[in-house]
Amino acid sequence: MNRQLVIAFALPSLFFCSVGSAQNLTPDIPYVENGHERQVLDIYTPKETAGGSLPVMFWIHGGGWQAGDKSDVALKPRVLTERGFVFVSTNYRLLPDVDMDVLIRDVAKSLGWVHRNIAEYGGDPTQIFVGGHSAGAQLAALICIDDRFLKEEGVSFDVLRGCLPVDGDTYDIPKIIMTAEHRQTLYGGRMFTFGHRQKFGNDPEKHVDFSAVTHVAKNKGIPPFLILFFAGNPDTKAQARHLEVVLKDADITATAYGKRNSNHSRLNNDLGKHDDPATQEVYRFLDAITGRNLKTVP
Repeated sequence: MNRQLVIAFALPSLFFCSVGSAQNLTPDIPYVENGHERQVLDIYTPKETAGGSLPVMFWIHGGGWQAGDKSDVALKPRVLTERGFVFVSTNYRLLPDVDMDVLIRDVAKSLGWVHRNIAEYGGDPTQIFVGGHSAGAQLAALICIDDRFLKEEGVSFDVLRGCLPVDGDTYDIPKIIMTAEHRQTLYGGRMFTFGHRQKFGNDPEKHVDFSAVTHVAKNKGIPPFLILFFAGNPDTKAQARHLEVVLKDADITATAYGKRNSNHSRLNNDLGKHDDPATQEVYRFLDAITGRNLKTVP
């Protein structure tokens, strides 16, 4: 899609531009001083606001931890800025150039930067939602459940208002490894050379440690979850339901919602369409937490 970028006004080292007619975009903001070219993020803000601090959606792209880009956001920035959110989309370094623990810490560093700086863009640093698709869903869930990563950045779970992982299959990594490899063994498929086992470190202890379900516990301040999944994929369905149960067992508000007549990519890309049932679930989730319904897209 071609987008017309119109420079609106300047900030030191940054600029705002208008994307279509829906929101302003500040692109490629470094979240690490003199960092890697992928340690950057984009911020979308409403063109017009009524003033005050707005809730923030912090989004993590998918791509198997090896690919993807912060521009892969489809309709989400437009519809969420229309509803009175600031939308942030982040990049992070990728496998195999860095290990998984470094990759996760990139995401945490990005969120830490947002917490410290988002007020300059009209966002409320105490009202941050974290979402992501596919690999980004695993990262979102882990960041919102295993508090050590944000603590390293001086960020408390108190600022997290909700988590929105979309069609992830790695909330419990040992289970997905067992499932995938057992399937290959049963049906004679070639065993993976860079599957989940290798991506998460080829060490069973790391597989457990990088699983969001491992770190769920009561009274940690874990935020509410809306876990979206494609109902036709048995792996993401099972993982979503499992995460939901583990969270609920720890008295954490959690809902897993499966969308039919879709697929892994369309589930994510359709978010924001007015007739999309998963989108309505997202709006209900956000509105219930923020207590605001600034604009319902017709």
